[in-house]
Amino acid sequence: MSEQKIDNPLTVTLGHEQLIIRRRYEVLSILNDFMVALWFLAGSILFLWPMQETLAKWFFVIGSAQFLVRPLIRLFSYIHIKRLPESHWQQ
Repeated sequence: MSEQKIDNPLTVTLGHEQLIIRRRYEVLSILNDFMVALWFLAGSILFLWPMQETLAKWFFVIGSAQFLVRPLIRLFSYIHIKRLPESHWQQ
């Protein structure tokens, strides 16, 4: 079986260009990790100003919650639900 059939890339047409996303779950995981890093970096910077500590704490909470998303993405990458054709389930 070819990788294209396994991966089923997402293609988005933007004018004369096409954005092709392969290995969607890996891309989601990378984007999630990037967002976690941004939340923690912003929280760390905000801790430099005592008046911003509450906001900094919330950024850490959001970043920590996003750490829960990582295993969910991995789990969903292994579990796929495929809709069967209508003719298959009407028999």
